[in-house]
Amino acid sequence: MVIAPRTVTIFGATGSVGRSTLDLIGCDPDAYEVLALTACHDVDGLAAAAVAHRAQRAVIADESRYGALKQILAGTGVEAAAGALALTEAAEMGADWTMAAIVGNAGLAPTLAAVRRGRTVALANKEALVSAGGLMMAAVAESGATLLPVDSEHNAIFQCLASGSLDAVARITLTASGGPFRTFTREAMRSVTPAQALKHPNWSMGRKISIDSATMMNKGLELIEAWHLFPVGLERLAILVHPQSVVHSMVEFHDRSTIAQLGCPDMRVPIASTLAWPARMETPCRPLDLVAVGRLDFEAPDEQRFPVLRLARGALEAGGSAPAVLNAANEVAVMAFLDERIGFLDIGRIVEDVLARSNLAPAASIADIQAIDLSARRLAERLAAELIS
Repeated sequence: MVIAPRTVTIFGATGSVGRSTLDLIGCDPDAYEVLALTACHDVDGLAAAAVAHRAQRAVIADESRYGALKQILAGTGVEAAAGALALTEAAEMGADWTMAAIVGNAGLAPTLAAVRRGRTVALANKEALVSAGGLMMAAVAESGATLLPVDSEHNAIFQCLASGSLDAVARITLTASGGPFRTFTREAMRSVTPAQALKHPNWSMGRKISIDSATMMNKGLELIEAWHLFPVGLERLAILVHPQSVVHSMVEFHDRSTIAQLGCPDMRVPIASTLAWPARMETPCRPLDLVAVGRLDFEAPDEQRFPVLRLARGALEAGGSAPAVLNAANEVAVMAFLDERIGFLDIGRIVEDVLARSNLAPAASIADIQAIDLSARRLAERLAAELIS
């Protein structure tokens, strides 16, 4: 029996997750048919990937880059498109499997459009659940879509839950590397530079996510995601620092059995889990060698040195649009730090101040989320400017 190839669409094809996904598809190209690839600004990278993987359509979000994309793709058989509407149209092409890996709130509309098609969506876009979790999960339930988490921690939990249902869960523990400043004092963190913060000890990630790891905001955002994906209650969600990044998450059941997912820190492993689901696929990733690892250490997170963990949990407890405000303020503060306009510790201060000054009323639509996001960003920009002056 001939098995038809699985059709795929990748949002954020030129980012780290997108490139890793294409690398896996390239390992078995006959098993996949690429419908659409998208990128924000990288015309050359998008065009090269679209041609190499014989995509039907390539979409550049930045409309000013449309001419350049169309020119490069002329005669290749790949259709060029641009703009926010084209992103949503790509989501509606009906791929069997969609990778949602656009960074930031720009990914909300296309991710939601893909979910509403009722197929399988591999979710790497944190904002889809952090900023619009209620709307996104309601759309999943209504459409019957399958939502598969790509973050290594959530994917690990998803795999561990094959051993038991949510009703049998006593505790879900997300692990964190602790980032490059795990052992730094607050005083030492005052003077760290963007270059230092970008040097993650274990993972190869994008700039924004690397800074989130350094502040541990990435774990705060992942806590919010886990609350939506695995509804066991906030009191049964925990965070544990694990410097080796070998144990990616753990699930403890009521019988006190604890199931953990282990693997080398390579994003292709969780991506492969979703790309082949419900089956498994071979990957070019190196196998885990526990003898070489030697030891596995664990410690409680320090919310005094990394206060954004407290802010994230507080945003969940506050409810409404608090997580969306937290996310927007953090994005602005991280960019200000990367631009060397504020200090490392100012990131958390700005986020906390924006949360305290914002209206945290619930959002009923993507338009509401976008308005809340814009308001929080403007306030965060103003606060960052005040720190400079």
